Amino acid sequence: MDRQTSLTERFLRYVKIDTQSDEESGAQGEHPSTDKQRDLAALLADELQQLGLEVDYDEEHCYVYAFLASNVPGNTAENIGFIAHVDTSPAVSGKDVNPVIIRAYDGHDELLKTEDFPELLNHIGEDIIRTDGTTLLGADDKAGVAEIMEMLSYFKQNPDVPHRGIAVAFTSDEEIGNGTEYFDLKRFRTGQAYTVDGGKFGVIEYECFNAAKATVEIQGKSTHTGTAKGVMINASLVANEFVNLMPADETPETTEGYEGFYYLDSIRSDCEHAQLQFLIRDHDLGKFASRKEFMMNAVKTINGRHGAELCTIKIEDQYPNMVMFLKDHMDVVERAREAVKEAGGTPSSEPVRGGTDGAVLSSMGLPCPNLSTGGYNYHSRYEFASVQEMVKSLDTLIRLAT
Repeated sequence: MDRQTSLTERFLRYVKIDTQSDEESGAQGEHPSTDKQRDLAALLADELQQLGLEVDYDEEHCYVYAFLASNVPGNTAENIGFIAHVDTSPAVSGKDVNPVIIRAYDGHDELLKTEDFPELLNHIGEDIIRTDGTTLLGADDKAGVAEIMEMLSYFKQNPDVPHRGIAVAFTSDEEIGNGTEYFDLKRFRTGQAYTVDGGKFGVIEYECFNAAKATVEIQGKSTHTGTAKGVMINASLVANEFVNLMPADETPETTEGYEGFYYLDSIRSDCEHAQLQFLIRDHDLGKFASRKEFMMNAVKTINGRHGAELCTIKIEDQYPNMVMFLKDHMDVVERAREAVKEAGGTPSSEPVRGGTDGAVLSSMGLPCPNLSTGGYNYHSRYEFASVQEMVKSLDTLIRLAT
């Protein structure tokens, strides 16, 4: 079986396993946030053992570590690591995924329309895997999982191809920001690695947002509507006041590139109480600090308007911009650029408008830029993957390991 067929079949097998993480369970300290993530993790641990790797499965926290020793006698090169996550986003259902393969895509499809997604014009003639329109696909990050597994399978099937020691790890709960919470650097047997969790082939990501989560609580005062004058404080209306204090042109849908934003993720409210969840994002550390200060001042403004401490805020840092930690380890990025060229691509870099496990791992002392997988439109029912780009991403991993 050729690599393209083998990789495609592996990917299709993985995406049919529901591994959606859960923000509410994660917020309550459960890790993994869903037991179903263990279904794929256990399968991967078993497949890694069948490939003959040394497997270290942290079943409690749903991390799979594995190691393939170098096959070069007297090898002194440092081990290389690859990381992907097993969970899929809570944004769209990952249950009963029914992938559809479009062979030799010609630019016409009832679900994926080029006027909505012009990126598709770059994939004419390629084989496209998409959803049936009712779920996400799970290329984020099962494309990365499949590519890492296929790389290991390649080396086991081709023992004459020299390679360095290869450490791999599959993590849980990355999509809810907890992917590295219990990651054990000692069990991951290398000091340099790559997350395989990107999109367009050839893009190497080593800059990301500084990220924080802000929880705003508003305590209202409920009373009978017939006698409410001068007494009632409607927390829902106060929440609306707070939202209106946020800059309307600094949201995800109005920004791009290095521009930061405030994202209102959720509101739960009634007259008595309101809770607002915001995400704060900026690539620039100084602007990031200013954004947090802006939100704290917004709380003061609300309390000043109402003459009472109705509003409180809790801001929690989530992950840092990994460029701060990679700037002294750019050799890892340069090696990735060379590997992309050898795999037939043109390497490029652009800031990640999000984050990866690699951001936190880099801050922990493990240089860890992010590599492409060939997946697109993540966290949506319009998600798709290019089979040809997945193969090139796989080739990039193979070349890095050799």
